[in-house]
Amino acid sequence: MNRIDTHGAAWVKSSYSGGNEGECVEFAPNLTDNGIVPVRDSKNPDHPALIFETTAWSTFTASLRA
Repeated sequence: MNRIDTHGAAWVKSSYSGGNEGECVEFAPNLTDNGIVPVRDSKNPDHPALIFETTAWSTFTASLRA
């Protein structure tokens, strides 16, 4: 399994999080140029991120909006 370097990731959380600290899903849109979307739990920022293909992430977020 290849490891994805998320050093330098600019983590973003949903605007729906409403300012809650430590209870959010964050993603790194600045790394999507590589065809991936790293996703992490803000309670455990030092744990490995989950990595999704951009198409899978787009499908997931579209289903949340629907």
